[in-house]
Amino acid sequence: MCNLYHVSPKGDFTTYIARHVAQWAIPDYDLRTVGPNQDGVFFRASDSQVLGQVGQWGLIRPGQPERIDYLPSKVPGKRGRPRSTNNARIEGIDRKVTFRSAWAAGQRCLVPALWYQEPNWQTGKNIWWQLKRADGDPWMLAGLWSEWIDPKTGEVVPNFTMLTMNCDSHPLLNRLHKPDPELPPDAQDKRSLIHVEPSNWDQWLHGSIDDATALLQPPPVEAFDQADAIKTNQLLAAMAS
Repeated sequence: MCNLYHVSPKGDFTTYIARHVAQWAIPDYDLRTVGPNQDGVFFRASDSQVLGQVGQWGLIRPGQPERIDYLPSKVPGKRGRPRSTNNARIEGIDRKVTFRSAWAAGQRCLVPALWYQEPNWQTGKNIWWQLKRADGDPWMLAGLWSEWIDPKTGEVVPNFTMLTMNCDSHPLLNRLHKPDPELPPDAQDKRSLIHVEPSNWDQWLHGSIDDATALLQPPPVEAFDQADAIKTNQLLAAMAS
């Protein structure tokens, strides 16, 4: 699960987009590092065009009476911690109340990120990896978008989530996240965000559910900048010596 990412600066992102497609509607933004329920940028289909929007990173359940969802609390009269909706597991997404309407309606989006952060526990302590592309370009992360209307004010709140999938067999990404000691190594259900290549943007944004599902796979190892992996390898080697 990703809970922190860095938005590509608008100028850099505009240049990147221009290398691959006709001009998209890129909104004004001055965002940097984004956490759950904070504002980020996402791009979605709007008829035959692609529209960029600034919205909340965390999908808001349709019909929800308040902007942030809460888990039930065991303490009478108190609400629990916010329910995490900034990531959505692709497995069973068509049955999950918060995500199923957006998935069925084809409300897919792309989220530009210069890097995203995940934890590595191989040394016995958490080391944060900032996952960047080896070529320096931004990731275009697969997500879902929606619009929620505040029942009290009528405000329309754009919002989005990033999709995740299992990456237990991925030689780089399966090194991330704290392992569950009660599960075997091949059944940890490590999670990965999903990058969509420029040649597949139109298929992801405008295609059918089957078209979109065919694109769901973790990025290959060679797509990643290896700097943090190399540093962790050096620490592991020092610990073993």
